[in-house]
Amino acid sequence: MKLNLQSTAFLFPGQGSQVIGMGRELAAHYPIAKQTFEEADSILGFPLSKLMMEGAADELNDTVNTQPALFVHSLASYRAFSHLYPDLKPALLAGHSLGELSALAASGALSFEDGLRLVRKRGELMKHAGTLAPGLMAAILGADIPTLDKVCTEASTADEIVQVANDNCLGQVVISGAKPAVERAMAGAKSAGAKRALPLAVSIAAHSPLMAAIQQEWNEAVASASFSALSTPVIGNVHGVPLADEDSARADIIAQMQSRVRWTESVKFMVDQGINTFVEVGTGTVLGGLVKRIADGMIIFPLGNPQDFVAISD
Repeated sequence: MKLNLQSTAFLFPGQGSQVIGMGRELAAHYPIAKQTFEEADSILGFPLSKLMMEGAADELNDTVNTQPALFVHSLASYRAFSHLYPDLKPALLAGHSLGELSALAASGALSFEDGLRLVRKRGELMKHAGTLAPGLMAAILGADIPTLDKVCTEASTADEIVQVANDNCLGQVVISGAKPAVERAMAGAKSAGAKRALPLAVSIAAHSPLMAAIQQEWNEAVASASFSALSTPVIGNVHGVPLADEDSARADIIAQMQSRVRWTESVKFMVDQGINTFVEVGTGTVLGGLVKRIADGMIIFPLGNPQDFVAISD
């Protein structure tokens, strides 16, 4: 085993990491992963696993499917790891946006079924919010957080708000909000020295006040889910520090809907706690790439395909 679990954190990806074929090799190689995909299909009442492994990209990229797909692949990967190494647990867990719910399920705070139902509901509500209150998100490259906070404040009005949505890493930040305010902020960011300001191909203004349209329904969905104690600490997105208990876990994923994802702060906190190895559990390598830009000298492993399991065990 190449991992020293005492200095290892497991990371769980959010939207943008999905790809057709995700989970196929894992399910073919590990019976517990196959069982996880079958369990998800049964819970949801439709063959999500078939969509993930051989469906159409536009259908997978629909947020109502993207979110549960990423959750299921992450949990199938985590279950496979736990089955192979039942006595080994990482020191910390963290997830980016949607991935925070995957991390909470891995920690035992949410059952697989409750977590999956909550994630599916999250996707449905966020898609609905894009209809009720369409907005815009934009990636800003080459500007720091204080500059963008100022730019967003200046671009906002009482009725049109834009704010930092994802503090992904130094020089890569996503802003979100009302379309006119985001467009003003993009121009302001360029004037303030940003290298690029790129609108994202979405109408959902995630992690912004436009999510207020569905906030109450989300609160009720979270309240109806059963939470348990966290067996492994999870770093919350809203404050970038560990969630102490079930109540703080609920509060964080409720607040997260309209709050900034403090990913840079989360990674720095973990590094300050002695973490030097990060394992990205599920689909893709996006988070590993961000970690490399946040902290020097970190060891990064993906964990979503059979060859990844071989790589950490050699």
